Amino acid sequence: MASGDRKFYRYRFVIAGLILAAHLSVGLNFFSVSPILPLIMEDFGITRTTASLLVALALLVHAVFGLPGGVIAARFGVKRVYFLAWLLVGMSAFSSFVNSFSTLLVLRLAYGIGFGVIIPATAPLLMQWLKPREITVMNGLDIAALTLGVALSVTTVAPIADGIGWKNALSVFGAIALLGALAWAFLGRERPLERQAISVTNITFSDISSVLRNPVILLLAAADALVFMQYTALTGWLPTFYGESRNMSLAQAGFITGLIPLIGVGAVLVGGILPLRISDKRIFFVVPGFLIGIGGLGSFLLESNIGILASVLILGIGSWSYAPTLLSLPMGLKGMTPEKVAVVWGTFVTVSGIGMFVSPIVVGAIRDYWGTFVPGFMIWAIGAWLLFIAGFALPPSVNDYSEVRQSEN
Repeated sequence: MASGDRKFYRYRFVIAGLILAAHLSVGLNFFSVSPILPLIMEDFGITRTTASLLVALALLVHAVFGLPGGVIAARFGVKRVYFLAWLLVGMSAFSSFVNSFSTLLVLRLAYGIGFGVIIPATAPLLMQWLKPREITVMNGLDIAALTLGVALSVTTVAPIADGIGWKNALSVFGAIALLGALAWAFLGRERPLERQAISVTNITFSDISSVLRNPVILLLAAADALVFMQYTALTGWLPTFYGESRNMSLAQAGFITGLIPLIGVGAVLVGGILPLRISDKRIFFVVPGFLIGIGGLGSFLLESNIGILASVLILGIGSWSYAPTLLSLPMGLKGMTPEKVAVVWGTFVTVSGIGMFVSPIVVGAIRDYWGTFVPGFMIWAIGAWLLFIAGFALPPSVNDYSEVRQSEN
């Protein structure tokens, strides 16, 4: 191995570490506003429906930028676009200076743009720097880092807000992202040799059309979207629901809700390892789908603290354990290329993002109109069962994924 190759081979650990830090930053600022929505509503005198826009509109913008995110990175350079996206993720650092709801909403929209671009832009970096088997592991680690960020912010933002105010609490998480963006500016690189970045000229309308007409991709995209519509609705409103209906404090409600992504950290790591040892990948949709279904219902229908705790833990395991298989499985489908895989990832981001925009607004509106969260929660809890159904509906040919990956290593 030439000295230059050895240098790049070692530097991939730096790139991998930065990518993990980026996903952690995204997670820290994902649902950071959710546990403190009552404080925001009180300060700005807004309704629950309006407050839900802080989560919902950010996710809508994230969805809009999901599909073209990889193309934008290829056109303007992955290093430059990754830095700008990471910078936008950290705009919450300026929350300390907001004096109106509209200004806070603008900061959340900036976050949504950064989130939408940074996830699909990660794919070219992984393809440039890592081996195929390493990419499979990194998919799990990236999701774990994002999930850990969500768990940390959801469980700690309320106590931090009690000490320094909710504006400064949001600024803390945004500042962490800004520091990460600064680190990327100095340490981030694209690999100039053996480059595998996606070329804009290689992504045609025919490629996109073939992806959007693939029944397996459509089924997975719909199931994933409904899972995260429930996830967003529950993570966004359970703290408020527990405070109103289960007599919990903001800190207690935030801690319990934060267990959903926290347990997901371990679940996604296990979900990234087991598919390397189990040939039938459909089981990784059936089992998580069942856990998501029963955990989601129990999280708001049960009244005992033990039942709620068990439900949110089950929900967290189910909601994250299937994600590594979801991202990796399309690589082995017939006719798939790296360019098409990037389109698939973007499709997942866009479809789920649109759904995640809708679900918290619907729940907030139903609560304002009927005075209860339960009907809104129930809508998405029923829809989330599609992942369980999809596991049985997927054709046996999806298991070709494991054979393809083994042949590449």
